[in-house]
Amino acid sequence: MISNIDMQDFLNLKGSINVIDIRSVEKFNSNHIPGAKNIPFEKLMLYPANYLDKDTRYYIYCQRGSTSYKVCQILTKMGYKVTNINGGYESWVLSQK
Repeated sequence: MISNIDMQDFLNLKGSINVIDIRSVEKFNSNHIPGAKNIPFEKLMLYPANYLDKDTRYYIYCQRGSTSYKVCQILTKMGYKVTNINGGYESWVLSQK
């Protein structure tokens, strides 16, 4: 089962969390959720063990949330603890207005 979190609930998380932006380096460099780490989709899918630890929870987003949802499906089946951020980066932008 895929774990999802809405933007408002994500914004209410406390403490140290691991946020991964799977968009391109260019989009990440143009703007991103503060504290996020950029691991482009292609790199993450080819070599997840190079970037993720199976004992750590990660919150993953893309532009709108659909690609990150699919990534979370795959990573969950591989045994990683991942949560998709519904609405992705665009939802975060809207939450800042």
